[in-house]
Amino acid sequence: MDNREIQAGIQQLERLISTGLALSAEKDITRLMETILLEAKNLTHADGGTLYTMSDDGSCLHFATIHNDSLNIAMGGTTGVPILFQPIPLRLEDGTANDHMVVVRAVLEGRAFNIPDAYHVEGFDFSGTRAFDERTGYRSQSFLTVPMKNHEDKIIGVLQLINAQDPQTHEVIAFSPSIQRLVEALSSQAAIAMTNKMLLDGQRKLFEAFIELIASAIDDKSPYTGGHCRRVPELTMRLAEAAHRTREGPFQGFQMTGDDRYELRIAAWLHDCGKVVTPVHVVDKSVKLETIYDRIETVSARMEVIRRDLEIRYLKEEMAAMKAGRAPEIDLEQRAAEINKLNDDMNFLRRINTGGEFMPQEQQQRVCEIARQCFLDGQGNRVPLLSEDEVKNLTISRGTLTDKEREVINYHIVATIKMLESLPFPSYLKNVPEFAGGHHERMDGRGYPKGLRREQMSVQARMMGIADIFEALTARDRPYKKGKTLSETLKIMEQMKKDQHIDPDLFDLFIREKVYLDYANIYLEPEQIDEVDESRLLGYRSLADAA
Repeated sequence: MDNREIQAGIQQLERLISTGLALSAEKDITRLMETILLEAKNLTHADGGTLYTMSDDGSCLHFATIHNDSLNIAMGGTTGVPILFQPIPLRLEDGTANDHMVVVRAVLEGRAFNIPDAYHVEGFDFSGTRAFDERTGYRSQSFLTVPMKNHEDKIIGVLQLINAQDPQTHEVIAFSPSIQRLVEALSSQAAIAMTNKMLLDGQRKLFEAFIELIASAIDDKSPYTGGHCRRVPELTMRLAEAAHRTREGPFQGFQMTGDDRYELRIAAWLHDCGKVVTPVHVVDKSVKLETIYDRIETVSARMEVIRRDLEIRYLKEEMAAMKAGRAPEIDLEQRAAEINKLNDDMNFLRRINTGGEFMPQEQQQRVCEIARQCFLDGQGNRVPLLSEDEVKNLTISRGTLTDKEREVINYHIVATIKMLESLPFPSYLKNVPEFAGGHHERMDGRGYPKGLRREQMSVQARMMGIADIFEALTARDRPYKKGKTLSETLKIMEQMKKDQHIDPDLFDLFIREKVYLDYANIYLEPEQIDEVDESRLLGYRSLADAA
């Protein structure tokens, strides 16, 4: 062996080592398979090649990627050009081995086949290859077909190279035994890299399926939160991508890698996982007096007793007057007014039982006044129309939850953090607990559960806070309210920005990049998408104004 051959061998070994390192570092399975084929071509000076992958059931080989330099063919892989060839079955319809195909024989026998000239070989059917050559004017000559075995000695694919070329003359030659050994070594490295990647992908799919299982469990538990668990990730990622795209302002340095995006999406999916411990009757409380049932009907029955007693009192007065031989002295207008007042009071209680964004003080006072009315119970005792607990519920100023019930609801974020911090996340998901656990914090430090200020929170957690609020305000599936329009929602969030509840810079970005509108066009009803005057939103500045 002369010095030139030794030097060439060293270069090939160095290339094999560097290729192995590159394969280990590649995270995308599609790029990985394409890299395997291209590196094998370069290593062997082959003009073309194909990488096949084994089907899940082991019945056939699929074309994964095809390249040929002379014919300028690039299909599959990352090319965007689909491969329309049918998979190659390992067995024929009668059950016999399809061993006239060299790629199938490589799988069935578990060894490489080195063919100097496909036109002068016995035992294989290259009629398809010849037909292809006739159509294209190509001459398929030398073939090297190597099965790809992983660490368990399981064949997961086949690497086939065509037409080795002399590096100096570019003449088509046979694949040498030394080249074959290099390709076998490369295919072994490639198979292990592919297996590792497929295992990682499998673990990731399992993890994602588990996350969806949690969301489904919440959905099954309460239909009012399941949609929220699915929509917040979409809105969060839209806002994150808007920050990633911007090249001016506070977020000009915010950039995300593929792992960063995955980490944020996982956190968004899990941001309410603690709701699995929240009692259903609290989550689903659609009206103020709801427990297992809506107690407003019980109150209505009591009110009917009061009205009945009023009627009885007037009837007794009439009967007493008639027995005394005198005309009844009953003020019919007063009688009608008292009955109408009872009806009005009951209608009022029904209205305020539904809850809302704000209950004025005078309405709360009216509830207290109505509560002082009494009725006779079954034992003849005078009992107030409303119990202390009913008054407390009916005078809730916002929504349908009491302070105690809101504490129960709020505990879900504490449960979320505990659950997520107990999981052994890999390094690329280490921030999931912080991202997911911060969406109820406020910029002024008055949020929960930790009372963090803006500077103590990640940008991602602040993004999730905006997504969580916007989705909740516009959601149509909440038990206590209708979904708000865009203008109503953004007006509320404008005030929240002023009150240092949400991040002001992110809210400006949310408006400026029309994240709210892109989301609305997909997830909101047409009647919710009304006109928004962006220029009038508090603190809004266009890029031109900010420059």
